[in-house]
Amino acid sequence: MEFIDYSHSSLSLLPPLVALGLAILTRRVLVSLGVGILLGALLLHGFSLSGTGAYVFTTFSSVVFDSGNLQIVAFLVLLGMATALLTLSGGTAAFALWAQKRIRTKRDAKLLTASLGVLIFIDDYFNSLAVGSIARPVTDRYYVSRAKLAYLLDSTAAPMCVLMPASSWGAYIITVIGGILVSHGITEYSAMKAFMTLIPMNFYAVFALLLVFVVAWFQVDIGPMRRHEQEAVRGKGFKENDAASSDLNEDLGISESKGGRVSDLLLPILTLIGATIFFFLYTGAQALAADGLSFSLLGALEETDVNISLFYGGLVGLFAALYPVVRQKLPVADIGRTLWVGAKSMFGAILILFFAWSIGGVIGDMATGQYLSTMVEGNISPSLLPVILFLLAGVMAFSTGTSWGTFGIMLPIAGDMAAATEISLMLPMLSAVLAGAVFGDHCSPISDTTILSSTGARCNHIDHVQTQLPYALAAALIASVGFLILGITSSLLTAFIVAFMMFIIVSAGLIWLSRKPTTKPQQV
Repeated sequence: MEFIDYSHSSLSLLPPLVALGLAILTRRVLVSLGVGILLGALLLHGFSLSGTGAYVFTTFSSVVFDSGNLQIVAFLVLLGMATALLTLSGGTAAFALWAQKRIRTKRDAKLLTASLGVLIFIDDYFNSLAVGSIARPVTDRYYVSRAKLAYLLDSTAAPMCVLMPASSWGAYIITVIGGILVSHGITEYSAMKAFMTLIPMNFYAVFALLLVFVVAWFQVDIGPMRRHEQEAVRGKGFKENDAASSDLNEDLGISESKGGRVSDLLLPILTLIGATIFFFLYTGAQALAADGLSFSLLGALEETDVNISLFYGGLVGLFAALYPVVRQKLPVADIGRTLWVGAKSMFGAILILFFAWSIGGVIGDMATGQYLSTMVEGNISPSLLPVILFLLAGVMAFSTGTSWGTFGIMLPIAGDMAAATEISLMLPMLSAVLAGAVFGDHCSPISDTTILSSTGARCNHIDHVQTQLPYALAAALIASVGFLILGITSSLLTAFIVAFMMFIIVSAGLIWLSRKPTTKPQQV
């Protein structure tokens, strides 16, 4: 299909910017994404109505009937049903009672959530949804706002995945980096060694994770987050978010069993995690065998089929969640109704995902990423390239809503630029792209990981975007300083020390802001 070429035109930025602006102003995500899709289609076809209509139909059809997308949708439905069964079995209530004896404060509830987010790092989708279902009853019990829960989920999911080689993200990144090293004849380190070297250079991911624990420990509530936390203390916001996200509660017909155990929550979740890891390795091993290669852990993770592995893992998890309700001999009618409620609770997120995937296709056809990448070309000092690439990757991921897409576009560009300017900056420039992609993805309302963090927390999506932004910008400021020093000195140790000092200063500033009164006390 022929399109008008916008690869060298600022008009390529228009569809994502319009969608983002409308989403923030109107808080109606589907309408905003739809307008962005329609605008992009009109631009691509020179405002021809017939061409626009055919393009929109084709784009939506390709997204809806894509096998990989359907596997992710099926995983979401399975996870929704499993979560509903955990509620029906009484496992969620039993865990909440257990946690009340051990999790004694609001701080403990947030630290538990952050710790679970760090431990469950195999995939960001799975992390956000699974940790959300485990932690939500505990954070609700201690009046932690759903917006704060969504922040804790989002800011531990992607940063952990991008740092861990044994994750779906790590495997993908190692594969891309391996190709870049080969193309430039770099043999002094393997793809795996390069990835491990990049971990401490990924300043955004490292300091975003550290900031999560500072925020949890010191009760740092700034910007819009303060209002949400104040409302949560007064018991507000929970019912509104539940209604908006079709949450699992008694109003929807789920009555929790009185015979639930803590194991009725933990064992299905652990089974889900174990099964997902198994299928990651199994599908990867199959791909290796098909290519005539021997099995290796890294090789299996590089070749794994993430979508089908999540689907099979979700299916096993659903059966594990069925066991407690069958053991308790709960009525079949209640089980069937619960399964439907669980599936239905995911429909809103699935619809948003379809629209987000569709606008991603539009943005690709508009060549938005290619236009943004040309912005760094010209007479720029090589020492400034790491920080510039960090910011550019952030803008690209924010505009396109995909960190993986940004990896695919920007990592090869960063490799080429390093080879053409200063080969010693190859790894710093690659790490800057990884960090910037996660930063932009965190801030973007059209990012699927941002959407799923909202879903896992049962939080209004735009509330999550607005409340997380100040924390993401704080981590980005720290990362920018780190990449600037890294480019100037070429010393990771020096850059990390300076970035850590900046982290202490920024953290202290955020703590001070969170303690500062927002309004003057009223005169009595």
